[in-house]
Amino acid sequence: MKKKEMSKNPYNLVFGKEPLQVISRAAQMAEILENYDEDPALQQIYMITGIRGSGKTVFMTETARELGQGDEWIVVELNPAGKLLENLAESLASENNLARMFQNAKINLSLFGIGLEVKGSVPVSSIQVAVAKMLESIKKHGKKVLICIDEVSVTASMKEFAGAFQIFLRQDLPVFLLMTGLYENINNLQNEDNLTFLYRAPKIVLKPLNLMTISENYRCVLDIDPDNALKMAKLTKGYPFAFQVLGHFTWKNGRDYNKALLQVKQYLEDYVYEKLWSELSEGDKKLACAVAASENGRAKEIKSISGLSDNEYSVYRDRLVKRGILDGSTHGYVEFTLPMFEEYVSFMSQR
Repeated sequence: MKKKEMSKNPYNLVFGKEPLQVISRAAQMAEILENYDEDPALQQIYMITGIRGSGKTVFMTETARELGQGDEWIVVELNPAGKLLENLAESLASENNLARMFQNAKINLSLFGIGLEVKGSVPVSSIQVAVAKMLESIKKHGKKVLICIDEVSVTASMKEFAGAFQIFLRQDLPVFLLMTGLYENINNLQNEDNLTFLYRAPKIVLKPLNLMTISENYRCVLDIDPDNALKMAKLTKGYPFAFQVLGHFTWKNGRDYNKALLQVKQYLEDYVYEKLWSELSEGDKKLACAVAASENGRAKEIKSISGLSDNEYSVYRDRLVKRGILDGSTHGYVEFTLPMFEEYVSFMSQR
C-alpha cells in the first residue's frame, strides 16, 4: 500500500465506530450467514459476546451489512435504551415500500403515533400484535427482517421485546436477531423468567484476533519491516481495541511503536481497564492481583498468594475466564488476555 494513499490515520480509537482497518472474523460471520440464509433457517438468533473492545459492534455491523446486500433482507437497528417493539414498528413503517405494503394489508397503526392510518380499518391496539401483522405481511412478500441490538442488558423493554420475539418464532415469522452484550449482561438476560429459550440461541464469543493477520496489517499499512510488525502484533495479544490503539499511536509517532507505548498504555487504562476494574468484585480483584504477582501463572502459586480456597479459586477463575479477562486454556495455569493489564493490576494492588 502506497503512503500517498494514506493521508489520514487509518486506525480508529472510537468505540463502536467501524474503523478503516478491520481484521475480519470470516469463519464466524460465515456461520451466521449460512444459518440465516437456509430455507428453513437453521437459527434465528445469535448472541455476540466478548470483553469490552473485542469488536462486538464492528462484527455485528459487518454481518448485518453482508446480509443487507440481499434484496430479501430488511435490516433494522434498535436502540436498547428505547421502546424496542414500538421502535421496530416505526422503523418498518418508515420505509416507503413497506408502508404501502402495510396499507394494502389494512394494518392500521394510528394508535401508536406512527401515522400509518388506514380508512375503514380498526386500529391495532397491541404493539405486539401490530408487529406480528407487519411481519406476516413481509413474509407474504418473500422478505426477512434482521434486527440488530447493540449492548443489551436486562431492562423492562428488553424483556418485553424478547418475550414477543419468542412468540414471533412460534408463529414462524421471518424475523432474525443479532444481539451484542457483555457476558454478564447476556447471562442475566438468559436467566430471566420466561426467557430461558435464549439459552438455546448460539453465542459467538469473540476471542483474540490472529497475530499473523495483525502483523501483516501493520507491515502493509504502516510500511514497516516484518520483524517490527510481528513484535507489534504480539504486544496487542490479539485484543482488537489494542490493535487499533497501537496502530493509531504508532502512526502518529512516525511508525516507531516504541515511542508510542506510553500513550498506548495510558489510553488502554483510561478507556478500558479502569472500567473493567471497577466492575470486578472484591474476590475477582483478589484473584487478579494474585495472577499479576505470580511468576508463571500456576494455579497452585496463585492460590497460595491469594489465600483463596480451591472452591473460591475455581469460582473466581471461571468468572474472569467467561468475562474474557483470563485465559485458562492451559490446564493448571492462567494468564491475562489483555495487553499491559498485568502492569495495571499490579499498580492497583498497591493502592
